[in-house]
Amino acid sequence: MKRIVSVAALCLFALACGRGAEGGGSRLVIQNKGSDTLVNVAQAWAEEYSKINPNVAIAVTGGGSGTGISAMINGTVDIANASRKMKPSEIKAAEANGIEPIEFVVGYDALAVFLHPNNPIDSMTLAQLGGIYGEGGTIDRWDQLGVAVPGCPSGEIVRVSRQNNSGTFAYFREAVLGRDGEYKLGSRDMHGSKDVVDLVQHTPCAIGYSGLTYATDQVKMPCVAREEGAPCVTPSEQTALDGSYPIARPLFMYTRGQPEGAIKEYMDWILSDEGQCIIMKKGYAPAKNVTCD
Repeated sequence: MKRIVSVAALCLFALACGRGAEGGGSRLVIQNKGSDTLVNVAQAWAEEYSKINPNVAIAVTGGGSGTGISAMINGTVDIANASRKMKPSEIKAAEANGIEPIEFVVGYDALAVFLHPNNPIDSMTLAQLGGIYGEGGTIDRWDQLGVAVPGCPSGEIVRVSRQNNSGTFAYFREAVLGRDGEYKLGSRDMHGSKDVVDLVQHTPCAIGYSGLTYATDQVKMPCVAREEGAPCVTPSEQTALDGSYPIARPLFMYTRGQPEGAIKEYMDWILSDEGQCIIMKKGYAPAKNVTCD
């Protein structure tokens, strides 16, 4: 799986990988891994923090929420990024390794639904999305939703999803399909959120989902209603923060036990106004109300 390494820590990553928060020469290196949804803002945090505290470098890699959480459980990273909460089984595995995961909410994200620009649909309900993606769902063609999509002569819905180690995959399943719901087989499962958007952009028959920050002008985002007749809400920073968008979620960082020293200072900075303004500028809702320049 492709690794994405922060510019701030590129020269130190090979030296420090797997050693946790240790001295690498005259600098301390903090290992940070996980969610592809968070990787861009995690890189931005790492690069800005290296200017504030040149004695600390943050090595950032993606790979998915499950990958980051597993690395934290195994003790090979200091901070795991996740776009979903840890599962009870993951917490139990961490405790078996003598690790107490500490959860921090670092922001909020609207999980957007993406359509090809040719698709005439402007609004959808959770039930319609469940009918498209869920096991036992009966919506397989666009004409079942009352539309014909130009450039999609077959009329078949091409479902684009994420791989099952992704927090986005897990959260969409819970929010749209229900706690016990499962995806139907036959979707195109992508490694990253950007890959989802790219495929939808070039596939008129397609529908996909990923974090709002991956939206481009080449895809369309319908509003989403909780049920037929309910308000249809457009994904945005504000609707993610106030909870009105039906597929909004918190974004997490997990540490191995209560953070201390350099890791605590870094987490405190992320949750400060300065750190929260960075996540806001990246298109996410901050974890708290802040005023930014």
